[in-house]
Order: sequence, then structure tokens, then C-alpha cells
Amino acid sequence: MSQTAKEEQPIGHISHFFSHLNVGIIDLKDSLRVGEKIHIKGHTTDFVQTVSSMQLEHEAVEEGKPGSSIGIKVEQHVREGDEVYRAA
Repeated sequence: MSQTAKEEQPIGHISHFFSHLNVGIIDLKDSLRVGEKIHIKGHTTDFVQTVSSMQLEHEAVEEGKPGSSIGIKVEQHVREGDEVYRAA
């Protein structure tokens, strides 16, 4: 990747992955909005995607707040413990 983690702001981590739905659960420590670009990085994970939709307790929301756990559709396989950054 051309972007370094130094340019990116950590916003949370993956706490669960539902492979049959391609949905990752992110435990947020900062807010996240639909339309923002995120960078998911881990031991074998490294990709950037735009958040197209998110859910909080099975309800569609436009923004996830710090301290909440939100589900998003992910374009690739993610793993528990993968870090999530707001892409620079």
C-alpha cells in the first residue's frame, strides 16, 4: 500500500466476522460514517474500501459512535483482531 499507518487514524478493530454474510463487526473507538474510506489491516489482511452501509443491532444507521459495535459488508475476508483505520 502506498499509504502508511502513520497517515491513518485508528478507529477500531474487528471483533467478529460472519463469512456467510461477508460482514465484519467493528468495535469502534472513534466515529465512522457511511461513505468514508477505511483501511483494514492485520496479519494476512490489508485492503481499503468505502463503507457502503452499516448496521447497529440489525438496524441500518448512517453513523457509528465510539464505544459501539457496528456491522459492515466487507469486500474481503477479515479476521478477529484486524485493525481498522480511517484511510488518509
